Amino acid sequence: MTALKAGDNFPSDVVFSTVPYTPESSEITSCGIPQNYNASKEWADKKVVLFAVPGAFTPGCSVRHLPGYVEHYKEFKGKGVDVVAVVAMNDAWVMNAWSKANGIKNDDIVFLSDPDVKFGDSIGWTAGGRLSRFALIIDHGKVVYAEKEPGREVSVSGADAVLAKL
Repeated sequence: MTALKAGDNFPSDVVFSTVPYTPESSEITSCGIPQNYNASKEWADKKVVLFAVPGAFTPGCSVRHLPGYVEHYKEFKGKGVDVVAVVAMNDAWVMNAWSKANGIKNDDIVFLSDPDVKFGDSIGWTAGGRLSRFALIIDHGKVVYAEKEPGREVSVSGADAVLAKL
């Protein structure tokens, strides 16, 4: 349970769950099929911004955290980010519904599930059985930014703070 820090390699065994976007299941009441998402493999040769939230559809996450990433998505892409992803302890179906409720299509932002909080536990960034609020920038397998919120606010893990570090 060692916190990730700038300079560390991203762990080689990180697998989340996701329901990928498809046009056929684009309605919020449509359920897709959860699939494993091997983040270590998928992100090995990419620049990635991963932010974590305690829970989908919660006020802090839905009002203060996710909207900044949605609003600034094109700026992230303009700074060479290949993947913007959010992870929470909710199951893949809830994360998929949260993406749809926020108008995300084509996996522009990848919504990932860490239902057993395995990743959060592995880096020691959990709180009360949920993921802590944090952000990582991973560049070709190397962590270049890793910050966990010191309290309940969105500051070091918010879109503006992360954009400033790119």
